[in-house]
Amino acid sequence: MAGNGMAGAGGIDRRKVLAGAAGVLAAAASAGPARAATGLKALAFDGFALFDLRPVFARAERVFPGHGEALAVAWRTRIFDYTWLRTAAGRYAEFPACIDGALRFAAASLGLVLDEQSRLDLLAGFAEVKAFADVAPALTALKAAGLRLVVLANPTEAMLARAVANSGLDGVFEALLSTDKAKTYKPDPRAYALGTAALDLAPAQIGFVASAGWDATGAAWYGYRSFWVNRGNAPAEGLDAGAETVVADLVALAGRLTA
Repeated sequence: MAGNGMAGAGGIDRRKVLAGAAGVLAAAASAGPARAATGLKALAFDGFALFDLRPVFARAERVFPGHGEALAVAWRTRIFDYTWLRTAAGRYAEFPACIDGALRFAAASLGLVLDEQSRLDLLAGFAEVKAFADVAPALTALKAAGLRLVVLANPTEAMLARAVANSGLDGVFEALLSTDKAKTYKPDPRAYALGTAALDLAPAQIGFVASAGWDATGAAWYGYRSFWVNRGNAPAEGLDAGAETVVADLVALAGRLTA
């Protein structure tokens, strides 16, 4: 779903990504720290701006032939429903519990019988998550421009660390900040505050890179400079704040921030 940041974005053209990345890397190498966006010292990334969840939800079709897309949509949507509900009610549970509960609800809502083996098979997909093709070259360019990089996302620290390792990105990020540290979820200001605390910077010195419009808005409300990697070409949220920059992928964002 476009509104929840886990949308089935169109397939990435790897040749286009690599061609664009080459230009970005060349520009960043000549730019150096002084050419990074004015006043910006760090970037905090939502996990789903980095990691491709489409293979996770593609498992649904294998497990439930003919019902995979419907299950994936219901599952994606309910995951975020549960994080928001738990945040609003003050009834925190770790992200895997939200994923599991959402899956069980989604299957039941479609009249699908979710046996234990199918449930475990679907949930196991989250352990195999890897980065989008554009992520590594974009992060290289951003680091070359002198920007500090952290992840600030809802999954647990263990989930984030596994995705980073799966993607060959070990050592790239200064910190992996799970909202579990604050026992809440975005867009709770306490979740976004993890970034300012870890980086010891003012919100205006940090750019938050969102994968969903609502997250871009939450970050802007908190005071971050907000950037939206809108891979699914979703419409802007009808709210009073949002991203200052909207791009289709991370290479495009790196190009803008290092130009």
